Amino acid sequence: MTDRGPEPTDESALYVFAVCRAPDPKVFACLPGVAVGEPLRLLRFGELTAIVQTVPAADFTDEVWQARMADRDELERYARAHHHVVSAAASTCPTVPLPLATLYHDEERTRQALCGETERFRAALERTAGHSEWGVKAYSADPQQPAQGPTVRRTEAAAAGRARATPGAGLAYLERKRGVQAQREQRHEDALRLAESVDAAFQGLAAAGRRLRLQATEPESKDRVQVLNATYLVPERRAAELETLARTLREATGARIEVSGPWVPYSFVGEV
Repeated sequence: MTDRGPEPTDESALYVFAVCRAPDPKVFACLPGVAVGEPLRLLRFGELTAIVQTVPAADFTDEVWQARMADRDELERYARAHHHVVSAAASTCPTVPLPLATLYHDEERTRQALCGETERFRAALERTAGHSEWGVKAYSADPQQPAQGPTVRRTEAAAAGRARATPGAGLAYLERKRGVQAQREQRHEDALRLAESVDAAFQGLAAAGRRLRLQATEPESKDRVQVLNATYLVPERRAAELETLARTLREATGARIEVSGPWVPYSFVGEV
């Protein structure tokens, strides 16, 4: 939806943070947005309202933005500023957050572009009204170490050496190898079953859910492996049930289950 257009010099652009039904302008009074000195304001288009801010267009050219994306601290600063505005809007009314750095040349183009997406905004607002996003991560109950490390390799090497001299040792070595492989496969199947059971339980509370890519295990959690990384759209009236469910699943499975939230439902507004 971004419309950067020609490379600007001293021109301004309109940065769009989110689309809402009826936001309270007072919640934005003290927020700086992404441009120092320019107030946040409301831009009506039809029945909906966008939260916008006038920004120097030269700060958002493709070249400048690519450089900013390569600077982790600078990118985080913009992302936090963007999120603070979205969260403030969501605290007062149903809100559809727009992607970071959504810009247009002027108000006329902004209204035209947003009006063209009215139906999608309306559908997203109806889907997420009265809901929040919650993250759930589950980690396997048992250690999942790769092939038991050097000790096993030394034992296997010794067994292979004995196989050359001891009748039947080769068969025993192969059987041990098959056993190690069978253990790996069993751990994998157990992890899949754990992920499916935890996901199904949280789906029972949620209006919608999404499975995300698994993340690398943190060093302090190296004795466990992440088996589920998911996010759920949960009715606000059922939010109190989440921790109870997580505790029940921990006791039933022995797994570590982490619940985080509530968040603005970024994952459930669709491509807008």
